[in-house]
Amino acid sequence: MKKLSLLDLAFFVTESEDSPKHVAGLMIFKRPAKSPARFVSDLFEEFMAFDEPGEPFDHVINFTALGGPQWQKCTDFDIDQHLFFHKPKKTLDDNALYELVAELHGPMLDRSIPLWQFHMIDRVAGGRFAVYFKIHHSYADGITLSSWTAHSLSESPRSKQIKPVWVSQGRERKRSRRNSADARTLLATVLRGSLDQLKTTAGIAKLSMQLGLEQLGLTKNAVSLPFRTDGRTPLTGQVTPARQFAKASVTMDRVQRIRDMCRATLNHVALTCVDGALHRYLAESGADLQRPISIQMPVNLRDENDPKGGNKIGIVTVELANRTDDPYQRLREIGFTLRNVRNQIDGVPPAAVAQYSILLGVAAQLTEMLRLNNVLPPISDTLVSNVPGPRKPLYLKGARMTEMCPVSTLMPGNHLNITLYSYAGTLHFGLLATRELRDVAKLATYIEDAFVELEQAVFTPRERSAK
Repeated sequence: MKKLSLLDLAFFVTESEDSPKHVAGLMIFKRPAKSPARFVSDLFEEFMAFDEPGEPFDHVINFTALGGPQWQKCTDFDIDQHLFFHKPKKTLDDNALYELVAELHGPMLDRSIPLWQFHMIDRVAGGRFAVYFKIHHSYADGITLSSWTAHSLSESPRSKQIKPVWVSQGRERKRSRRNSADARTLLATVLRGSLDQLKTTAGIAKLSMQLGLEQLGLTKNAVSLPFRTDGRTPLTGQVTPARQFAKASVTMDRVQRIRDMCRATLNHVALTCVDGALHRYLAESGADLQRPISIQMPVNLRDENDPKGGNKIGIVTVELANRTDDPYQRLREIGFTLRNVRNQIDGVPPAAVAQYSILLGVAAQLTEMLRLNNVLPPISDTLVSNVPGPRKPLYLKGARMTEMCPVSTLMPGNHLNITLYSYAGTLHFGLLATRELRDVAKLATYIEDAFVELEQAVFTPRERSAK
């Protein structure tokens, strides 16, 4: 059995019916030319034959184990509890598909069985079908889950082999066998652990000092402070159970042109569009903020040589741009802010960032559990994350995957989560929200509009020369 890390366990502790902690991916495929009418149902039957999953897809959580909560192998795995086939009576357009996905994403996963579901959805408009893959966040972080999913597909349209994610990625990790350590080895291990903890403690102290200096006004915009949202907006408040989903997309070629012109990163460009869209959306909702919008951003803390599985991420707060109608000015301000955040993260050990994130999460969760999120400010206005995906098109038994969109989870006090995912030349923005946030599809449209406005500001000679 494998003991859970504090961060993995936090996804269980903070979970409720109103705020489940699973994540998902929506994959949309184009059926192969001249494929039979039963192509999708036949494919589903093939998947059903893979009824012996590997780790971690055959594991359940044991909260009563000696030594604390642990994963243990499920002894009575039933594939029927995890695979589902949907063939709607009417063909689904994109909006109807997103509505179905939001409905599937709402309920908590059953903790008495392995915490994942795989849904195949037939009859999507345009000769397409979809796969909605849902899994508890405690199993792995977003980058790992994306890697598992990508490796379950093929890079060749001619490949007829299927390798389900619960089998192809579910391998027992090889563990090194070591002889009994001698006294010197044990002592070195203890000393190294003590030194690491000292570094972590010093890192947390440094983060606390930076936050204190910013709070006292002795530094300006050196770091972003949590719990600084003022007043109620449609983005914040007590999380409710029903969900809605929407998507925005832009091509990576367009993103790259702006990056090259402005020497910006993908995050700079994407957050500029998100910031502009959120201000427009809030203004139309009667909450025209003059202060910068604050977000939480996950940062990857995993070492390249670290084995996959579990979560190794931290959460940092980021204050976006001051209220402006100039997209180029917004891009410059966000670039400056993100550089400061990067310096802040690089200046402390990863373990310190992880523990700081847990402390923030505990404070936010207590507010949610006491149902005070309509009174007290949350950590930030929303959460925005970025998960890099495959650059080349992927296939499932000859069916090309045309889109791959993230469907994430909500943080305490936030009605919206935006997750970026790049796949095969397109950057997708997956928007998950409660029903309290009205018409999230409009916000998705505003993100695409904000990208056009940024292009115009960057590439219009008259505007560029005036800057």
